[in-house]
Amino acid sequence: MSDRKLVHIVDDEEAIRRSASFMLKTSGYAVETWANGTAFLKEIRHVSEGCILLDVRMPEMDGLEVQQALLERGVTMPVIVLTGHADVSIAVRAMKAGAVDFLEKPFEKAVLIGSIETAFARMAAADGAVARSAEAEVVLAILTPREREVLEGLAQGLPNKTIAYDLGISPRTVEVHRANLMAKLDVRSLSDALRLAFAAGLGA
Repeated sequence: MSDRKLVHIVDDEEAIRRSASFMLKTSGYAVETWANGTAFLKEIRHVSEGCILLDVRMPEMDGLEVQQALLERGVTMPVIVLTGHADVSIAVRAMKAGAVDFLEKPFEKAVLIGSIETAFARMAAADGAVARSAEAEVVLAILTPREREVLEGLAQGLPNKTIAYDLGISPRTVEVHRANLMAKLDVRSLSDALRLAFAAGLGA
C-alpha cells in the first residue's frame, strides 16, 4: 500500500477534511488529515513525504504562515493552497512562496486531482526549474508588450481596476487583454498563467 501517493490535508473545517479525504481515498491516494497548521508543523519531522493541501484561513496560524514555516524548516513538499474566497492577492502570495496551485472551495474532483498530479510531477522534476524558466520565456514571447504588462500586473496580485489605472486604459480593455493572453498561452485558469509568469521572473 505504501506505493500510493500521500496527500496531507490541513484544514480547520471538518467537513472539508472529510469530503476531500473521501474524494482522494476513492481515487487511490493515501490521506492524512490535520485539524490545523500548528498540529501539522508539530509533527512535520515525522510525517511521510507527500503533497500538502493547505487551507488559507485557519485560526492560530493561517495557511501563508504555515507555508512560510515549512519553507524556513526546509520542507520541500509541494503545497496546494485552498481558499474559500476569490482572493487573488492571497493566492498570488502563496504561489510566489512556491505553492503549486490555488483552488477555490468548493472545488471539483477533476480540478483537485489535476492539481495534485501537477504537484507530484513537480516533486519528480524538482531540478527542472531552470528549464522551466527558459521554457516560460519562450512561451511568453508570443505576447504583445501590452499583454505582458497586464500579466505582470496580475503576477503582482493587482486587481483589473488598478492595472487599468496604471496602464492608462479601461478595466474592460484589461479584461480583453487578459482573455487574449490566456488564449495565447493556452491556459484555462489564472493560476496556470501565473505559474508561467513566475517561472519567467515576472511579478518579482
